[in-house]
Formats: sequence, structure tokens, C-alpha cells
Amino acid sequence: MMWAARRVRAPEILGRWRRTRDLRGCLYLIAVVVMSVAGMLAVVSVPRPVLADEEPAIREVVVQGNQRIEAATIATYLTIHEGDPFDPARIDRSLKNLFATGLFADVNIRRQNDTLVISVVENPIINRISFEGNKKIEDDKISPEIQLRPRVVYTRTKVQQDVEKILELYRRKGRFAARVEPKVIELPQNRVDLVYEISEGSPTYVRKITFIGNQAFSDGNLRGVVATREERWWRFLTSNDTYDPERLNYDRELLRRYYLQNGYADFEVISAVAELAPDRNNFYITITVKEGPRYKLSDVDLNVNVKNLPKEKLEPAIGFQKGDWYNAKQIDETINSITDAAGTAGYAFVDVRPHIQRNPDKKTISVVFDVSEGPRVFVERVDIKGNVRTLDRVIRREILLAEGDAFSTAKVRRSKERLENLGFFKKDSVKIDNRPSEVYPDRTILTAEVEEQSTGELQFGIGYSSASGALFNVGVRERNLLGKGQDLNLNFSIAQYQSQIQLSFTEPYFMDRRLVAGADLFLTRTNYQQYAGYISNSYGGSARLGWNYNEYLFQRFSYTLSATSLSSVNTALNSLYIQDQIGTAITSQVSQTIALDRRNNVITPSRGYYVSLSTDLAGVGGTERFVRGGLGAGWYAMPFNGWILGVNANTGYMVGLGRNLKIYERYQLGGDNLRGFDYFGASARDDVTRDAVGGDWIATISAELQIPLGLPKEIGITPKLFTDWGTIGAPRDLLRRAADTGIVIDYSGRIRGSAGIGVEWDSPVGPIRLDYAPFVFNHAPFDVVSHFLVNFGQKF
Repeated sequence: MMWAARRVRAPEILGRWRRTRDLRGCLYLIAVVVMSVAGMLAVVSVPRPVLADEEPAIREVVVQGNQRIEAATIATYLTIHEGDPFDPARIDRSLKNLFATGLFADVNIRRQNDTLVISVVENPIINRISFEGNKKIEDDKISPEIQLRPRVVYTRTKVQQDVEKILELYRRKGRFAARVEPKVIELPQNRVDLVYEISEGSPTYVRKITFIGNQAFSDGNLRGVVATREERWWRFLTSNDTYDPERLNYDRELLRRYYLQNGYADFEVISAVAELAPDRNNFYITITVKEGPRYKLSDVDLNVNVKNLPKEKLEPAIGFQKGDWYNAKQIDETINSITDAAGTAGYAFVDVRPHIQRNPDKKTISVVFDVSEGPRVFVERVDIKGNVRTLDRVIRREILLAEGDAFSTAKVRRSKERLENLGFFKKDSVKIDNRPSEVYPDRTILTAEVEEQSTGELQFGIGYSSASGALFNVGVRERNLLGKGQDLNLNFSIAQYQSQIQLSFTEPYFMDRRLVAGADLFLTRTNYQQYAGYISNSYGGSARLGWNYNEYLFQRFSYTLSATSLSSVNTALNSLYIQDQIGTAITSQVSQTIALDRRNNVITPSRGYYVSLSTDLAGVGGTERFVRGGLGAGWYAMPFNGWILGVNANTGYMVGLGRNLKIYERYQLGGDNLRGFDYFGASARDDVTRDAVGGDWIATISAELQIPLGLPKEIGITPKLFTDWGTIGAPRDLLRRAADTGIVIDYSGRIRGSAGIGVEWDSPVGPIRLDYAPFVFNHAPFDVVSHFLVNFGQKF
């Protein structure tokens, strides 16, 4: 009975229902419906015949070999399922999907009658990862670089990738001969131990650096410019003489900067090729350059398009003039200087753009600085990122911009320098970026991102100096105490002639203001028996407070309370002046220093000057009464490339206020302040005992010329020529008492001088300074001459 033969339309059924309302009609209707449904089921249940060229359907999917991974999880990676035909293309895709998971070492899919059988071999789980043979690179440096970890699925692909990453680490260290062999140790329960056996090999040094195409500068000159160095025996503490591809790329940039600073505007590095020797122990680097002509400045001008901003206020910011050699670095510095000058004049929103026009025929360049009004942008907020230990307010107070301030690139640049100078953060990690506000079009958001470094120091030192003799030093310091930017320092030193214990604390922002406050405790023992016939023991403390008026002018105040006892090993052999002072004295002293410092570097200046004025007043309590004043000045210049001339002058004067001055308070001449003479060697002295008794005033001047030898900078040897001159005043109270005490004082107010040569060596074992003054001028008969002055020491 076919469904089409028994099909009854819905309107017809409804009509019959309306015409037949009795029980007979109902039964008839029910019978029709049942017969219709039966017909439908008969049609559905009729099996569809299988064509000859069609695959039968999959009745069941069976997973075999799985241990940790559920069959249902494996099924999710399949593109073929129960009821689907056996399609080879879909089976192939399923196989690739399972391999791509990295969970299986082997996968096999086969047909067994109408069943699809999937056989898997699971990759083992890593139980432990270890490194063997590595000495130059520690485990904690390698582990973060590899992908695999304990309790992670082992795969051969990732092992090979990790081998490459380990080799890359060794290449950065200049060890291209390194080899890494992964070993697998099988364990129960499908686990493995993974061992990387490392053969580090010998360092791959740079044997030779050759330049091609350079005419203006010699190969030796350019080797001093690049960061990569040729192998030499004295470079055993550095790694710059090993090959590093990243360093070689940096060398290209260093060469470009160097030539642009010297007028070669068309300079380019054609190629930088490193060739590995057949023995894989050395590299030969060849750098090909194209110098081009050297350009001079034909015209330097300033075009100001800012209302009410006179051109004359910005012109001093230009640091070069017509006729000078072109210098790209000076162009960048001048942009910053003009921006700063405009900001100082009250114009925070300026845009400075240099327009450089080159004339290759005449080999000249004209530079015009266009100064126009920039967009008015204000700081919406300042975000701090990356600080874990350092408090936000410590970083924020070094940033010269706050919410609502006019945005200034010069202040952003200076803020970055201030954060770097703190020493709390890793080198080159400080970044200050700005991004537009999402709400206000005229606002910007500053983000200061830092990466902290260790600020604690444990110092040990050994050394020798002509003044203190052999010495040993131990120190502990924390420069960022509790993340508040405070400095705590404990130092202990023992020497032949001077030993000291000192504890100091410094708060750089006292009461949240730009006030530097601090306190010190000290205990000092000084043995000047060989110079002046006395030993002093001093202990006490001091408090200090200072501030900066601007970036260059600062002032400091301090109060010191100390007790000093004077003694002697053999009193009978000492001057009566020394004998009279044996005992303990209390000094209560107020001091101040004001200084203007425009040096380019406080530690190793090459340009600039400084002037300082200091005064001391003792007598606010205690037993000592005196006033002391000092004036110091220095000037530095570079007359030739690499030649540094420095001139320093100091003078001091003190007078007792109704009390005689103690010997340890007086000025002494000789040694560090007058080379060619022993310490205290040019001071007034007792005619009988030869003890130096010092003077009431002093004046010294020193000129020093550092001379480049042309040696690589990393050798750290700096020769110099010097001349020192000085004079010292008489001990007036001793001269007045000479007739009463019988003390005969040898004194001469003559100006003494010396000249000589010296060398400073920043050696691997510490800084060494040796001065030799063969020429001593105008010395007195009682002076003690010492031609050599030696100082060296090391902290590690």
C-alpha cells in the first residue's frame, strides 16, 4: 500500500468531521489517520539501495593506545564520525589534526570492516629537565629561554627548537663552536627525564677588523669607534672581542653617527661581513664604507613664526655658525636647546623643524630652523609601570610634568635623565611615552615605564695610598631603602695611618620637598706620627640639609658635634706644641657650602667649570672656637680631540676666636694638593722635632693635561702632564708664643711648585694612579720632598 494511494487532504478530513458527528464518523476518521501514519513509516523504513561505487557508512569509531587522553578528546580532532562514509580525504585530514596537537608520537588510522580504528602512541610527559656541561651560562639563564618545562608533553620538534635557542645563547656569548645534544631517559608511566648535554667549546674571537673605502679616518681610528674589538690579551675581562651579530649591526650605526658628526652627510655602510675561519675559532670582519664628501655649513638661520617671540631670544641656543663642519649631533642638540629656550621664554608649545639643504657641488649645507606654534597639549595624567619595590611617589617626584601641566618634550627628556640618574633602574630601561587621551583631544597621557635593578651593595676593597698606607675596606649600602629612595650606608676601613667606621643616612626629599637631609655617625683613628708626631681619635655625628636653586646651583648646611682626643706614642720626642694639645677637645661646628657646577661630568669632566664657597663656624658650644672659609674653582676644556685640560684652584683661611687652633684643624701643604712634596712636606714645622705644625691659610693651583695615546679605550690608560703650585700661611699663634715656649718654627711663605708626568690606569684589579714629579721648584731647606705619589684600590 503506497502512501500516495492513501493520502487524505486536511480540508477533506475536516469536512467529513463536520458531516459525521456520531461515533461511527469518529471511528472512521481515526482509522484513516492510523493508515496514513503507517504508510509514512513504511516509506521511511524502506532501505536505500547501496550503489556499486559508493563506500559504506562507518558503524563505529574505536580509539586504541590512549593512556592519559580520553577517547572523546581525541574524537574532537577528527573530521570524520560514525555514520559518515569512509572518505580517504577526511581520514587524511583527521590524521594531520592529531599529529598537529603534539600529543602523540605516532598515529595510525585504518579501516576494519565497517569500523574505523584509530591507534595512537602518546608522547611522554617530561618529569625533569637538566643541563650538563654548561659553565659559562648558568642554568637559570638557559631555562627561561626554552619552551619545554616539567609536566609538559615531550615533543621532538620542541626539543630541536630549544636546542637552537640554547645555541643562540652561546652565539651571543661568542661561542660558535658550542654543541648541544638532547638525551632522553625513559621512566615508568610514560614519563621521561630530558637532559641537554652541552659542549661549550672555546670562544670564537674576532681576529681582525678590516675597513674598505675609508680615506678620512684610519682603520685604527674606526676600530676605536665600533663596539666590537679585536682579540687582545688585556681584554680577558670583557666579551667585546667575541663575535656577536647584534653588536655588528650596532657597529654600523656607530660608524654612521661618527661620520655624520664629522661632516660626512652622505656616508653609508655598504656592507659588514663576518667570515668564520675553517677551525671555527676566529672571525674576520670586513666593513665596506662609502664616505662621500665632507660638508661645511654655508648658512645658519632661524625662522620664528610664533607671535611675540623675538628671534633674539632663541639665537643663543644655536651652538654652531657658518663655516663650521656639518655635525648631525649638534643639529639634534640645537633643536632641544631652541625648544628649551622657547619654554624658558614662556612658550611651551613650539615645534622646531630643521630644513637642511645640501649642495654637493660646493660641498656645503645650509640649515634653517623653523620655529612655529605647536599644538596646545596638556598632561591629563601620569601613569607609572614596572616598579615593584620603588614607590610611585619616588618616581613621580623626578618627573617634571604633573597633571594639568603644558606638555613639553624638553621636560620629558630631562625627566628621563633624572630617573636614570637615580641608579634604581636598569640601564636603558627607563622609557617615558605619551599617547593621546581617549576623552579630550587636547590632552595626553604620560606613561613612565621602568625596570628595577638591585640597589643593595656589599663592598670589599684593598688598596694603598701614600697618605693612608695599605688599607682594607668593607661597606654595606642600600640606595633605595624600603623603596623610598633613601640611602643608608655603613662603611668600615682599616689602614696603616687612618681607620674609620661611618654610618650615614640620606633622605633626598625631606618633608616631601626638594630638600636633601641626612645624618652621619663616625669614629676615626688617624696616625700622623710620621708626619706631625701625633695620633688622633675622633667620634661624633652630623646633620645636614641642602637644596638646589636650579639644575646647577646648590647649597648645603650641616651641623657637626665631635670629640677628638690627641695622643702621642713618645711625648718626649714631640714638639711642645703637640704636647700642649694632648687631651680631648669638643667641637660644635656649623658649616655651609654653596656651589655652581656647570661641568659636563662630575666624575670625569672634559668641559665646563665649577665654583664653590664654604664657611665653618665652631663655637656654638664645645671647647673650640674658630672661623674658617674656603673658595674653590675649576675649569675644563678640550683644546684638541681627546686632549683634556683641567685647572683647579683652592684657597682657605681660618682664624681662632680667642682660642688656639688645634693642629688637626690647620691646613697642611704637600701630597695630593702639592705633588713633588711629601704629605705635610711643605708645611711649617718644629725646628727641633721636625713635626709639621700646619698653617692658618693655604692657596694651591694645579694644571693637568691629559694626553691621548691612541690606544684602545678599554685599556683604560690615561697619561698626563701636570704642574702644581702652592703656598701656606704661618701658624700665627705659635709664632706669637715662640719666645715664651722656646719653640722654633721653620716657616717660609714662598710659593712652591712642581712639574711632572703621571698616569691613571683603570686596571682589572682597580684604579691605579701614579704621579712622578722630577722637578720641584723653590722649596725651602726644611721641606720634605717626595717625587712619587701612588694610589690604587679595588672594590668588588
